[in-house]
Amino acid sequence: MTDIIVIGAGVTGCAIARELARYDWKVTVLERASDVCEGTSKANSGIAHAGFDAVPGTLKAKLNVEGSEMMDALSKELDFPFKRNGSLVLCFDEGDRNKLQKLLEQGLKNGVKELRIIEKEELKSLEPNISEDAVAALYAPTGGIVCPFLLTIALAENAAVNGVEFRLNTEVQKLEKISGGYRITTGQGTLESRVVINAAGVYADRFHNMVSESRLRIIPRKGEYCLMDKKVGNWVTRTIFQLPTKYGKGVLVTPTVHGNLLVGPTAVDIEDYEGVNTTREGMEDLMKRASLSVEELPARQVITSFAGLRAHAVTEQEDFVVGQAEGAPGFFDAAGIESPGLTCAPALGKYLAAQVLEYLPAAMKKDFTAVRKGIPNMALANEEERQKLIQENPLYADVVCRCELVTEGEIMDAIHRPLGATTLDGIKRRTRAGMGRCQAGFCSPRTVEILARELGKDMSEIGKNDKGSEFLTGRIKENEGHRE
Repeated sequence: MTDIIVIGAGVTGCAIARELARYDWKVTVLERASDVCEGTSKANSGIAHAGFDAVPGTLKAKLNVEGSEMMDALSKELDFPFKRNGSLVLCFDEGDRNKLQKLLEQGLKNGVKELRIIEKEELKSLEPNISEDAVAALYAPTGGIVCPFLLTIALAENAAVNGVEFRLNTEVQKLEKISGGYRITTGQGTLESRVVINAAGVYADRFHNMVSESRLRIIPRKGEYCLMDKKVGNWVTRTIFQLPTKYGKGVLVTPTVHGNLLVGPTAVDIEDYEGVNTTREGMEDLMKRASLSVEELPARQVITSFAGLRAHAVTEQEDFVVGQAEGAPGFFDAAGIESPGLTCAPALGKYLAAQVLEYLPAAMKKDFTAVRKGIPNMALANEEERQKLIQENPLYADVVCRCELVTEGEIMDAIHRPLGATTLDGIKRRTRAGMGRCQAGFCSPRTVEILARELGKDMSEIGKNDKGSEFLTGRIKENEGHRE
């Protein structure tokens, strides 16, 4: 029997796993996909929220502010991109100033620093492309942007280096209470654990309801996005929100840490737990609403669109569901983690680890390694850094992805580091190969070739993500040397 099993390797599960790795527990993370960061964590806004939107007194508000304050140090410790670019919430009607004031008061109660309301003249000086219809805005200088992929991967790698076992392609099918813990049936066999932590995103209610009489309901809330080319990445420099509705913070316009411009999300409650398709209606609605915030939105610069699902928990307080489930000793939920869940993740990891420590005491490790070094980035490196990398490994001079200037050296690093990439999407999220203007049109064949070579597989076995997404079905000519 193991000590702790975490279900789900999104940003929440990986943040929890990293905190658990500080203690002398045997910890295993179960993930049904072929990689970490394959669910909600790969398809969100990448915003580190300041903390003014959450209702004061809720766990969501507490973890939001704490998580935001942790990001600077954590990004240096784990080497992932993060920037405090600030955020603005636009007010378009003088009659809505009371709503802006309410947000300000909420933020101050939550402990958000430097928060203030600014008038149109200052707003336009900060963001010249802001809509002329905006009359005022709430300004939060502590708001930030982060790469959701690299944050999740950094947390996972650091957890793995510190002894956490990650079992990918391992879908949990059933949970049962047993003496002293739980039996977990998966597609890869049966496990037993003293503690189970449920960080399964939109499927969290399914596992909770297997062991607790207190029922939980999760609604998948789909959000569609458009990503624009880097040539318009500075259309705005801060994250631009509109006054929120009952469905959340609404459509935003924001730069990304990688230099693109991101627009989204929509918010539609659906029944399909795998419904991550984009729609014409969604895209039209998205661009129409985003155009309210920004003048002459450069819609012709869209290079891709995508959709993600937020795990919306149906609760009286509209709060996260975190803690030991009723009637299920040793079963801890981290459920309903929708926005600002990405920001909350580091603080949530600490919060839940402390609860587990009370239930299952353990000593702290003396050899915990808190620092992790990311993959070198040739696109951002200066000339001296590039030459040093090339001298150490000539493959850093071999460009594979022209749009993002990603080299074979970086792809090799992504494959051979802890929890290394095994799919095209795994390479993309770790190195950005395939995320540029041509959206992998140029670099895919070469990346597939490198993956097959380094993993000792045939190219026909390499997929975009999970099994069934392979690119090749066979060879046109059995004799590779034959030419007509």
